[in-house]
Amino acid sequence: MTPVSEVEQGVVERILARLGPRIVVGLPLGLGKPVSLVNALYRRVAEEPGIELEIVTALSLDVPSASSDMERRFLEPFATRHFGPDPERLDYVRDVDRGEVPSNIRITEFYLRSGSSLGNALAQRHYISANYTHVARDLMDRGVNLTMQEVAVEPEGGRLSLSCNPDVTLELAARMADVPDRECLMIARVRPELPFMHGDAIVERSFFDEVIEVEDRPRPLFAVPRQGVSPQDYAVGLHASGIIDDGGTLQIGIGALSDALVHVLLLRHRTNDRYREVLSALRGSPAEGEGLDPFVDGLYGASEMFMDGFMHLYRAGILTREVFDDENLQRLANDGDLDALGEHRGRGVVMDAAFFLGSRPFYDFLDGLEPHERPRFRMTSVERINQLYGGDEELEVLQRRGACFFNTCMMVTATGAAVSDGLENYQMVSGVGGQYNFVAMAHAMRDGRSVLMLRSTRGSGSSASSNIVWEHPHTTIPRHLRDFVVTEYGVAKLRGRTDEECIQALVRVMDARFQEALVATAKEAGKLDPAWEIPPDARRNRPEVLQEILAGNAFPRYPFGSDFTPVEERLVEGLQELRALSKRPLRMGSAWLRGRPARYPEELARMGLAEPSGWRDRATARLLAAALDRADLSRLVPDATEAQEHSADR
Repeated sequence: MTPVSEVEQGVVERILARLGPRIVVGLPLGLGKPVSLVNALYRRVAEEPGIELEIVTALSLDVPSASSDMERRFLEPFATRHFGPDPERLDYVRDVDRGEVPSNIRITEFYLRSGSSLGNALAQRHYISANYTHVARDLMDRGVNLTMQEVAVEPEGGRLSLSCNPDVTLELAARMADVPDRECLMIARVRPELPFMHGDAIVERSFFDEVIEVEDRPRPLFAVPRQGVSPQDYAVGLHASGIIDDGGTLQIGIGALSDALVHVLLLRHRTNDRYREVLSALRGSPAEGEGLDPFVDGLYGASEMFMDGFMHLYRAGILTREVFDDENLQRLANDGDLDALGEHRGRGVVMDAAFFLGSRPFYDFLDGLEPHERPRFRMTSVERINQLYGGDEELEVLQRRGACFFNTCMMVTATGAAVSDGLENYQMVSGVGGQYNFVAMAHAMRDGRSVLMLRSTRGSGSSASSNIVWEHPHTTIPRHLRDFVVTEYGVAKLRGRTDEECIQALVRVMDARFQEALVATAKEAGKLDPAWEIPPDARRNRPEVLQEILAGNAFPRYPFGSDFTPVEERLVEGLQELRALSKRPLRMGSAWLRGRPARYPEELARMGLAEPSGWRDRATARLLAAALDRADLSRLVPDATEAQEHSADR
């Protein structure tokens, strides 16, 4: 259990004395939560049934937990090494997961850890569907009277930085200033490990009602484990990379698809001939045009999230386009008249963001920025980043020229609506976040483009299903805001197109195994010409074709390094195969018969199964060996395991 200091206990008592029987606390999304202070408040209120507490927040980070013995064997050693032997953990996350939140406390979130709350009634009932830019407003409506967050201290001086989370705090403070008779305590806890970030994130100590400093052991920032990137992801990134013009603006998020896009942009910039060769093979036609050239003018980052990808683009000399908070200077920069910038040249901003979250190397990068570099990376409010409203629209449009706002989604309907946050039964996977904001902003700009990336399928073999569907009970992005949709099979341009043209474009970029059914449904609904036929080149949209094209060392599984050991990397793939097998008992039995533990001594030793002690452990070792076999085979030939099993069934 995360310890609480006497200082923090004293803060909690002052909060209770001042705010009375109902407390509504707003906590930052992601990294900026003062965990031990939050736990102190939570534990204290849990002991006082007469006090009501509502915690309103998003993306409550936590160490991954195991749902099976096999996952436990893998996760516990990794988590200890990666997060430390005694990481800070939020008590309320544990209690929500267990369904044991005290009756006088409510946890409300507007963005959930992806997939973590499926089937959790407490989390699902208390989810708020909201645009990121509306969160400050919604906090006001819910009666917020307390905020708590971690801050950084200026190395030489007394100022503070909201660092990783100026996103909502700045807007909430501005709204509170408009109603001076309404009380809201703002409390900051100094976190020495947080980098001092510039921009609107810099505030005076008087910005907060109380700033506390607690001397305790060094606590590493929560580092997100780096994900693997599949050939399917790389194909999406390759197709998407041709949309980005040199001299433009970029918004991307976190995850495998974004990592794939960044890796491909580095390939485009550094080894352009190889990049064009692979893209030509994917497209089935020569990859030509200026939009595929290396970057000369560079890109500017305007993204709600600052993460590893932008670090890699900066180090590669791609994130270099400067913007200035002066219309005259910005026009000179946009016109390429760099000499006229005079002393301002080289002092512009290359990145504006509202929050940051990433890997340990990313935090090291932020810590290591030179004094002249640090002001080039600004942190500001989500109100400023995610939209054009606020009085500086003309300047912001100039700064964000050639904007490509990339987001990922789960599914796209045949007429262009996107599903990004929930299942068809309204179980929420994550949340809206800023996705709608950026889509709407792209449509508000003359040269802005919204780009939604997704994998065309989920699952494999006979378990595969299409992510391009005829309909879905709810959507995140309505179809009238359709623009670019990118899958591993190409780019569908939907803006300004008829419903029929949208359906045709999406059929061309969906997996060939599901095209006929969608076309038949569209024709039956009267949305597609009965005489229209699927183009022959679209019928080659199959995973084995992608695998053949992308085979080679240019597309590594972990393009930016791995937090796993080589043995663990193999185990990750094996455990994924095992999870898929567990849903099919007959095939699991067939796999068990073929499992040969002797082939995988290192992997079994890492899982504590080198010398199984009983029949259960021996069976587990055989199943794991079979799953590792499947992973090896799938890496070489997609869906080969399905063919193997069908053959065995016969």
